[in-house]
Amino acid sequence: MSAARLGPVIYVLKRYPRLTETFILNEIRAMERLGERLIIFSLLPPEAAPHHPMVAEVCAPVHSPPARLDAQVRRVLGAHARMLGAAPLRYLRTVGLALRRTLTSRHPMSLWRQFARAGVLAALCRRAGVRHIHAHFANAPTSVAHFAHRMSGIPFSFTAHAKDIYLARPRILRRHLHAAAFVATCTAYNADYLRQIAPGLDPRRVHLVYHGIDLQHFAALEAPPVRAGGRRARILCVGRLVPKKGHEDLLAACARLREQGVDFECEIVGDGPLRSALAAEALRLGLTERVRFSGSMTHRDLLGRYRQADLFVLAPRIAEDGDRDGIPNVIAEAMAVGVPVVASDVSGIPELVRHGQTGLLAPSRDPVALAAAMCRMLADAPLAATLARTARSVLAREFDLWQTTRGLHALIDGAQCCADGALSDEPVAGDLPGAAPVLGEGAR
Repeated sequence: MSAARLGPVIYVLKRYPRLTETFILNEIRAMERLGERLIIFSLLPPEAAPHHPMVAEVCAPVHSPPARLDAQVRRVLGAHARMLGAAPLRYLRTVGLALRRTLTSRHPMSLWRQFARAGVLAALCRRAGVRHIHAHFANAPTSVAHFAHRMSGIPFSFTAHAKDIYLARPRILRRHLHAAAFVATCTAYNADYLRQIAPGLDPRRVHLVYHGIDLQHFAALEAPPVRAGGRRARILCVGRLVPKKGHEDLLAACARLREQGVDFECEIVGDGPLRSALAAEALRLGLTERVRFSGSMTHRDLLGRYRQADLFVLAPRIAEDGDRDGIPNVIAEAMAVGVPVVASDVSGIPELVRHGQTGLLAPSRDPVALAAAMCRMLADAPLAATLARTARSVLAREFDLWQTTRGLHALIDGAQCCADGALSDEPVAGDLPGAAPVLGEGAR
């Protein structure tokens, strides 16, 4: 029987659409083009414009909370009443589970908020004949999917990314890992970590699924831009203005380039809470004529920036709270267009930026080394061109959107009715208070 006849797949997202989550938008588009019927369940109202033009290509209906509070309350109460009537024993066991978890939860109000949303999700799944629930991010969306699975018996899975992994309590992650039919994650670094914090889990249930790039949207340049007539080198950085992106290190590296007599201009695309602080730092370093902050922009506008750049730089770091990147999609986008890349060696980035093969790496939080790598790439045009060509080949072989989405699609189609132990209320191995995960060197 075809997947379409079995019923649709529902995607649980924190907010849809969202400008910074193009990797999810690309996956949804590709899933639909592979013939999958989708429904999108957004926990929050849609983000305000601008939206990427690709959003208009998505056919899936979007279910998000109504604007009025009274309508939200009626929606939740009605959905939970329907689930209680449809499967009373299963529903009441889920209520009991939520009550027990409240006793050890640091955020009981958040737990019950996810429970309330899960009733709406479960009722929607039952009404629409959904065969599988898939959540993106291992925090609120996965908690909602997990509760909905308990209420409905429909299998669920989730894709874990970065912040949602490393800022989560290992105990909660273990619960989700053991209950899910399978887990996908976007770096091998993440996959190793998830397997290590859940030692009783069959490691084969954690799958590496890279964020795919639609290479048709990022046609490579035939040759890197030529800096004729003394034109300044154009350096591009794209990333939210938050601590884990390491923009402070990029500014310090730019100051060093200027001191060494390198003629350049740097554009930083993105917005966030650090914008004022970073602008002040650029002023302090005397970089106001060299560095500009352009704010957020859609893919359509960003593509033009990639095509004009001589070098793409991103310097992520592990933030003080443990937050970190996986493999930022913007690195792959720059490579797809043919822009040489310099990046820091954090988390899964070396899986794509392979030093001396597809780009140059510098140690995290080391502006001196970052500046040296940037200077080398700008000064050695043959090296830059060779690395850019190899990077494009690696993308086509390992990060192609259609290949990665087919892999995820196969996992969803192969998901069983429920994962082993998914409906057990007993704590899984390593889930008892005081249990601590043992991490290998690569996961610290």
